[in-house]
Amino acid sequence: QLPDGGLQLTLYQYKTCPFCSKVRAFLDYHGLPYEIVEVNPIMRKEIKFSAYRKVPILLANAGSPLQLNDSSVIISAIKTYLISKRKSLEEIVSFYPPMKSVSEKGKETLEYGNKYWLMLDEKETKRIYPVKEVRVEEMKWRKWADDWLVHLISPNVYRTPREALASFDYIVREGKFGTLEGFFAKYMGALAMFIISKRLKKRHNLQDNVRQDLYEAVNEWVKAVGKHRLFMGGSQPNLADL
Repeated sequence: QLPDGGLQLTLYQYKTCPFCSKVRAFLDYHGLPYEIVEVNPIMRKEIKFSAYRKVPILLANAGSPLQLNDSSVIISAIKTYLISKRKSLEEIVSFYPPMKSVSEKGKETLEYGNKYWLMLDEKETKRIYPVKEVRVEEMKWRKWADDWLVHLISPNVYRTPREALASFDYIVREGKFGTLEGFFAKYMGALAMFIISKRLKKRHNLQDNVRQDLYEAVNEWVKAVGKHRLFMGGSQPNLADL
């Protein structure tokens, strides 16, 4: 239930992007209505209003328009807003400051502080997280999904030229491409991602059979949930589950 009874949301996305899928899963689970704008991955004219050039982007209007970037920030901020009765969404978003840094190779990167934290007061925290370990566990596995699990996707879906082509056939069908764009995206994209997937495999020290890394990650998650609870969140999924 929304604190003030209304929140207009617009999600700018690539349908097949795992980070966008994560945001949709969160919004759908909480029953939050939202509009979807499918972004053309080549021209990206749908997000020309934004200096931030990645998706997902969530535009939220809770009295005044506000842009939220980064899937984990979006989820943490909106979840905090749903729980907290005294903070505006604008105030909540200010708790997740963007921080620029430069890598060893000279590439500028943008990260967001506190993005796995819900910004709750003491009373709200005790209600949502009865024991400290519950919060720590949820944050740990949310970070694991971003830092490890997601990096297993590309090496697995672009594992061979045939699988890369099949993956891009799906991406083009589900995405927003023109006819000519779709043709080149399918064949050139498949070739590029097949090559890139091999680099990612090396970068993340994956096994020769990358399927094994994926299976092991899934088993690691199942083991963490255990046999005595339906979800990591117990009887209901928490943010790590979503």
